[in-house]
Amino acid sequence: MRRSRDVGTSFEWLVRAALCLALGASACAKPSDDGKKGALEEVDAGHEPGEVHFRSGPYLLRGFVVKPAGAGPFPVVVYNHGSEAEPSIEWAGALADWFRGHGFVFFMPYRRGSLGSEGPYWEDVVGRHPVGERVRALVDEMDAQNADVVAAIDWIREQPYADRARVSVAGCSFGGIQTVLTAEKDLGLSAAVDFAGASATWATSPELQVRLKKAVSDAKVPVFFVQAQNDYDTTPSRALAEAMAAAEKPHRMRIFPRFGTTPREGHGKFCGYGMNAWGEDVLLFLRQPPR
Repeated sequence: MRRSRDVGTSFEWLVRAALCLALGASACAKPSDDGKKGALEEVDAGHEPGEVHFRSGPYLLRGFVVKPAGAGPFPVVVYNHGSEAEPSIEWAGALADWFRGHGFVFFMPYRRGSLGSEGPYWEDVVGRHPVGERVRALVDEMDAQNADVVAAIDWIREQPYADRARVSVAGCSFGGIQTVLTAEKDLGLSAAVDFAGASATWATSPELQVRLKKAVSDAKVPVFFVQAQNDYDTTPSRALAEAMAAAEKPHRMRIFPRFGTTPREGHGKFCGYGMNAWGEDVLLFLRQPPR
């Protein structure tokens, strides 16, 4: 695992035990500077229109799009990757193929500092703060990175194959947190699916708990909280669903049976390869979100 310079012990634990555990062997590795696309090309092959570029403020960001055959317009899922700097192409490709097979455009934007997108990687930003301020800085950086998700949504809506009225957002782990923060914004989305957001950080990050509870209480879109029973901690899904219920916001929450044998498998692998478990429920939620 990649480590930032001058990372203190408490933050190192937070990074190791929380945000960088799931979603592929390359998780949290810094993108190379050799100018090569690397594994992105593997997903692009045969999946037009493939790699795309779009702007978020001063940053030129990358991403990839996979769409069904034909002109569309098709419903869209904007999928938020986790905390890693080089999201696993293997699981991303599996998700892309699955969503495309069910009639959805799949768009995974790479947020600032990830897989060749311009801008600072979140761990470097947070690592510049004193140790005692890093959890608060992490929450602030999550909000800053959400601007990239909003920019991605704006970009995909302008594409001729996208149904502007049926754009949803989803994501796993750090990407689940991004999904919840996006749901708070009045973007005219159809639905949001939070796979295991904050499952590894919840117990040790009260600031994050407060921020996410506020986001779901103010949500402008229905949210589906999805986890496997053997994830690191299922409290986030339960607590955020309770907050939405208290705010009388449409939502759904389901804790699925164990996936694999370890918390890591119940976390990242469940997100990327658990379609046989969560697929039917997620498709129903995306197609007919509660109101």
